[in-house]
Amino acid sequence: MTTAALGPQDEKLDRAVLLVAGVVVLGAIMSILDVTVVSVALPTFQTAFDAEYSTVAWTMTGYTLALATIIPVTGWAADRFGTKRLYMLALVLFVLGSLLCAFAWDITSLVTFRVLQGLGGGMLMPLGMTIMTHAAGPTRVGRVMAVLGVPMLLGPIAGPILGGWLIGIASWHWIFIINLPIGIAALAAAARLLPRDDPKPSESFDFVGMLLLSPGLALFLYGVSSIPGAGTVAATGVLLPAGIGLVLVVAFVSHAFRAAHPLIDLRLFGHRQLSISVVTMSLFAVAFFGAMLLFPTYFIQVRMETTLTAGVLLAPQGLGAMLTMPIAGRLTDRRGPGGLVLGGILLIAVGMGVFTQVTATTSYVLLLGALFVMGMGMGMTMMPIMSAALAALSHREVARGSTLMNIVQQTAGSIGTAVMSVILTDQYLSKPAVVAVRAAGGDPSQMADLPPDVLAAAPAQMAEAFATTFTVALVLVLLCLVPALLLPRKLVPQLPADEDAPPVPVH
Repeated sequence: MTTAALGPQDEKLDRAVLLVAGVVVLGAIMSILDVTVVSVALPTFQTAFDAEYSTVAWTMTGYTLALATIIPVTGWAADRFGTKRLYMLALVLFVLGSLLCAFAWDITSLVTFRVLQGLGGGMLMPLGMTIMTHAAGPTRVGRVMAVLGVPMLLGPIAGPILGGWLIGIASWHWIFIINLPIGIAALAAAARLLPRDDPKPSESFDFVGMLLLSPGLALFLYGVSSIPGAGTVAATGVLLPAGIGLVLVVAFVSHAFRAAHPLIDLRLFGHRQLSISVVTMSLFAVAFFGAMLLFPTYFIQVRMETTLTAGVLLAPQGLGAMLTMPIAGRLTDRRGPGGLVLGGILLIAVGMGVFTQVTATTSYVLLLGALFVMGMGMGMTMMPIMSAALAALSHREVARGSTLMNIVQQTAGSIGTAVMSVILTDQYLSKPAVVAVRAAGGDPSQMADLPPDVLAAAPAQMAEAFATTFTVALVLVLLCLVPALLLPRKLVPQLPADEDAPPVPVH
């Protein structure tokens, strides 16, 4: 059965919707920038707190696990308390966590406060998607998703630049203090501009589902994020938490189909369009977000650039996305997401193909051009996939649907990062010169003892390792074409007028 045609799709985003979008983007910028800004500061934390890298890495891991724990609850809480109230609570938690992080007195307190930040940050993106989808309506969902996609693309690029600059001119405390004025402005704007909440009588809270899914996701992602440090998937520290987490998630799936009001309504997969979008997003997030880790690492380790310079070199990717994303948003609402996503994946594959041939001396002009092309592809891909998923849902299903898509993106992105890290590490271990240089650990006295031919060969061998890893990423990107072929290449379906209507399959 196919939904009825939508009619004209030439409505522009009016002032009220743009104001709501501005509030949501402010919150999204904070939460996304914070991840990449902190990643730059890890060596600084080692020095400031006299801690090992494995210990300070918990400032990232703790934040990620907090996101995984809170995201599943967000859909229910939005229905129960209203999106505006919950969004403002998320902002308060994030700003409070930022303030406490700035005054952390040791690494343990910093990790603890990062978890508090993560509880707020984990709610901001799914709530933002829900608020914007409700504000714009089904016929403009592509355009509002394009607006929300800007901070998602610029965060990984602007984060290293901002973090390196703040640490350079001030101290690590300022990477957290910078969130305060943004968060306060977002909170004031949310109070004034977001529509008044009108929550309906809520379904009962699924405590069993929460006890299964939230710890399950957290344990699974903890195991996955431990893979790069362990160097192998077979390590006990990887298999044990990931295995327990996977068992809990599988148990939740079984429970969700039996419960009257599950924490995450897996019956949403009755929408064929959402199911296809989830599969496409999963493959895409594994491939693209895994590769995103590799680009700055290549510039830093092979080309010996600073973190700040590496961030600047990634700017063409963001510029490419900014060029295509608004256009893709409008075309998604008019013609459906299928053709755009296919074109975007092909552009990403072309750009990634350049990096599969990378060497220690590849022209920066070629590399930056490839990043620009990949950014254009990204702008045509990620948010149209999100739009396809949410446009298939009724008004009351949007909160649960955006929560589901954020869980998929977060989980798949973590898997992609871990997979690419392990492949790159394995490639390094197969290169004798790279092993010798890494064993020296950057110590000038030890580096001086290495034979000249080893020092000369190391950059080329490192580049070979990156080229092989990028080849794996390219294969995963091309696999995305299979489910993307099934995305609709006509107008996105109208949300059912009856909010209590059951899922409408789209064939």
